[in-house]
Amino acid sequence: MARVELASKVAEDFDRILAYHVQHNVVDAAVRIMDIVQAIDVLATNPLIGRPVSNGKRELVIGRKGRGYMALYRYVDEIDTVFVLAIRSQREAGYARTSN
Repeated sequence: MARVELASKVAEDFDRILAYHVQHNVVDAAVRIMDIVQAIDVLATNPLIGRPVSNGKRELVIGRKGRGYMALYRYVDEIDTVFVLAIRSQREAGYARTSN
């Protein structure tokens, strides 16, 4: 089982997602956050499940349509660790800059 580590910027991503939910009166905001967390947990047993994007990074699709999110991550096989670099809504233009 791979170890899953979240970059410090991921906390800001969750803050941004929660702020959006509050602003738009999303009634099941906690459920949506739990869906994201549970999807990220899957990476521990299936680190290559996400689609390859660039520079050794992968992208995990979470949910769909208005409830859809993307997690950008890198799996390092040599140390059996998944590094989650960013999370965004599927409707957002892209990820904030990530150094990895």
